[in-house]
Amino acid sequence: MEAPVVVVGAGPAGLAAARALAGSGRPSLVLEATGEVGGISRTVTRNGYRFDLGGHRFFTKFDEVQRLWEEVLGPDLLVRPRMSRILYRGRFFDYPLRASNALANLGPIEAARCIASWAVARATTSDREAATFEDWVTARFGRRLFGIFFKTYSEKVWGVPCTEIAASWAAQRIRNLSLGRAAWNAIFGSRGDVTSLIERFHYPRLGPGMMYERMAQQVETAGGSVRLCAPVEAVRRDGMRATAVLAGGREVPVRHLISSMPLTDLVRSLDPPAPDAVRAAADALVFRSMMTVNLIVDRAALFPDNWIYVHSPELKVARIQNFGNWSPEMVPVEGTSAIALEYMTSPHEALWAGTDEDAFALGRREAVATGLLRDASVTDGMVVRIPHAYPVYRIGYERHLDVIADWLRGFSNLQPVGRGGMFKYNNADHSILTGLLAIENLDGAAHDLWAVNTDSEYQEVRKNG
Repeated sequence: MEAPVVVVGAGPAGLAAARALAGSGRPSLVLEATGEVGGISRTVTRNGYRFDLGGHRFFTKFDEVQRLWEEVLGPDLLVRPRMSRILYRGRFFDYPLRASNALANLGPIEAARCIASWAVARATTSDREAATFEDWVTARFGRRLFGIFFKTYSEKVWGVPCTEIAASWAAQRIRNLSLGRAAWNAIFGSRGDVTSLIERFHYPRLGPGMMYERMAQQVETAGGSVRLCAPVEAVRRDGMRATAVLAGGREVPVRHLISSMPLTDLVRSLDPPAPDAVRAAADALVFRSMMTVNLIVDRAALFPDNWIYVHSPELKVARIQNFGNWSPEMVPVEGTSAIALEYMTSPHEALWAGTDEDAFALGRREAVATGLLRDASVTDGMVVRIPHAYPVYRIGYERHLDVIADWLRGFSNLQPVGRGGMFKYNNADHSILTGLLAIENLDGAAHDLWAVNTDSEYQEVRKNG
């Protein structure tokens, strides 16, 4: 029997690749380390209530990805309104920021200080010379706006000072999804040709897990196999060719390997080992993990937002989701709510290593502290830990990533895909695209998967006017 195409990881990228193979009559074997499909985009349940692992909007500029979503979900792919705000020192700022709201919250004195800070920055610094996230944002928007709308939230997410985050992170994400531009427009007013964040997005009726559960079913219906609880322990190689994968105690020969497992784990799993320089580069790359405290609350309509960014430095939570506003069917009981508090953490931190009881108590306390619960009570909930959620763009990461990518390009039958698999802060649509392009490469194309989300920038914006 011919060795199969093996796909490591049943997240967006891996399942997109496996589904594309199935569509052309070539079944694959998908190996998933956990007991569920969807990766960091899966949906978890508690007594019928449904929670994302973070909120996952379905928005893309790639036609092939949009077609895939529509083919898989059909009428279950809803169009939902977007609303989000920023919570900062007890006040809610519209996001995108609006002049009347921002000025009322900042006050005329602070608004004037922001203008003066911006003027000084533009006269004395340039973002082209910036090496750090802090320098880049400060050069563009001034130190006061940096402190209000960037510093605290970014350091919650990444776990390191903004002076240690690479400027390339800001250049990639803020330039187009521009909180800075929104802050500027709020203070100075906007012109008709500026960009703004999209006001609607697609979303599966029962959360993104619905998408990936159906994709897995389609793979298996077409003759493929999705094997759960099968973490990869070793990737055998003969020179620059993958020959087999040891997963869940079973060794499987491979004809071609598509890997969405964390890139650092892929490098460490190779047998024989990768060269010393490649392993050292993998050791220098760091992922940030996430923990969600999911709460069931005995009141509906707690707040109108899909999600709220928490910039308040006195709170540890980074973002709060309200899943009934994503889709009403995420909440099975009328008059109740399903919310989630997102905490970015790392395995060496007490927050990650502590008990679920302690994490749940923290989430409940902080939910009350925001004022969002008002007189409602938490009746139930759950804590979920998500390792390898975010690749951390610390200064110098590009150099280490290039070492690994350049060496892996030498393999004749191994393609990394997806966010974790490529150590790239991909959105789900970019991850799906890497999976689709990987299959086209099997058919003779020569796509450079590492260029996805570099040459094709993610711009969740539209033109006004």
